[in-house]
Formats: sequence, C-alpha cells, structure tokens
Amino acid sequence: METDNRTIPVVTTEAIVGKRIVKTLGLVRGNTIRARHLGHDIMAGLKNMVGGEITDYTKMIAESREEALDRMVAQAIASGANAVVGLRFATSEMMEHAAELLAYGTAVVIEDD
Repeated sequence: METDNRTIPVVTTEAIVGKRIVKTLGLVRGNTIRARHLGHDIMAGLKNMVGGEITDYTKMIAESREEALDRMVAQAIASGANAVVGLRFATSEMMEHAAELLAYGTAVVIEDD
C-alpha cells in the first residue's frame, strides 16, 4: 500500500508478492502525540448527543497517522531499507486530552523474485 509521498513499499503483510526479503534490518517506528483542543471537545460533546461523525477528530487522527507513517518510513530509509513489512498501528493515552499514535513495522531489503 504505497502512497505518493512514500518512496518505499509499506505493507501490513509479512511478505510482498513478487519480492523476496534478502535482509531484515529490524524494528522501525514513528510516532506523534497530539492534544485535543478544548473548544473541539465541547463541540464533539454536542455532536455526541445528536450523533454523527466528529470531523475535527477524524481529520486529526488522519493527520497523525500520516505523520507517524512518514517518520517510520524515514527511519527505515535511514537504516538502509527499501521496504517495510508487518505495519501496525497502536494508540495510547499519554495524559488527559492527549494521545500518542505509533506506526511500527520491520525494515527489510527486498529484491525481485
């Protein structure tokens, strides 16, 4: 699932069809910690009463995910990788109104089969 802003393949699987892993370089990760805005929390609370998507939070999570992915890819490239396999995401609450989003996977060197 390569995107335009990434220069290497990043996949959730442990292998890439048509490629063979010739070297495993190890764990790579990227994270970001974001704090929610009090004003957005009030609006989200109101939206919660009537239902529907909370678009400010959807946008914040999407931006956080991309930032974490970009940081992970940068670490992979710096380690000499040309792909990342086994991509996963994790989140954790760091403090009230702030959460971390972590992207992690295994940096590898791949070649054509």
